[in-house]
Amino acid sequence: MCQMEPNIGMKNIGMGMKHLGMIHQMCGGNDSFPLIGDKMPRMEVKTTHGMMTLPDAYAGKWFVLFSHPADFTPVCTTEFVAFEKRREEFAKLNCELIGLSIDQVFSHMKWTQWIKENLKVEIKFPIIADDQGKIAEKMGMIHPGKGSNTVRAVFIVDPEGTVRLILFYPQEVGRNMDEVLRVVKTLQVVDKNKVAAPANWPNNELIGDQVIIPPPGDEKTAATRKTGGDMVCEDWWFCHKKL
Repeated sequence: MCQMEPNIGMKNIGMGMKHLGMIHQMCGGNDSFPLIGDKMPRMEVKTTHGMMTLPDAYAGKWFVLFSHPADFTPVCTTEFVAFEKRREEFAKLNCELIGLSIDQVFSHMKWTQWIKENLKVEIKFPIIADDQGKIAEKMGMIHPGKGSNTVRAVFIVDPEGTVRLILFYPQEVGRNMDEVLRVVKTLQVVDKNKVAAPANWPNNELIGDQVIIPPPGDEKTAATRKTGGDMVCEDWWFCHKKL
């Protein structure tokens, strides 16, 4: 039986995600699920909108792939309504939504029909029918101790098919869709401007909606960091500006 030391996280703070993926394989995982910076694996999927190939179907677009434990469950129903109500906001960011659970396609269809008839919300994004659990296993969406249902996973993928963010929520806690939307916006801003974003951007407690300039890579640049310009520097390693 493969075990990790209880305090391995504290003893090896710098251990990278790739190392964690190796541990996953050593401890019985068939394959490490894609990590941040990895390419999204190419997969043929059956959805409520027909057959699709990921990530090819969203080439040139951002997309959010999210899993839910099961159809016809209360928390999942609230999540799908919340995602749908923000779908147009995601679309303005050139970002699509696609759900997934280990249910058959007719179950998805009956569930979304129930949502439309009873809650007056039409789910317009596709839902993957992963009835054999192969996609969920490949993406690390099934966790030990939680049965055969998927947890609430979120993968944000950029237009080049690269995984940019991963979130995992337990089955008991619904997601914050405003945070998912915020992250898509923030990733696009930092990519375009080659900057970093502070906590809670654009509503940071210290610098508001300003962005952080990457730290200097040499002493000469560091020495000139506090001389003015469009940057405000708390110190040579902590400079920010308004876009």
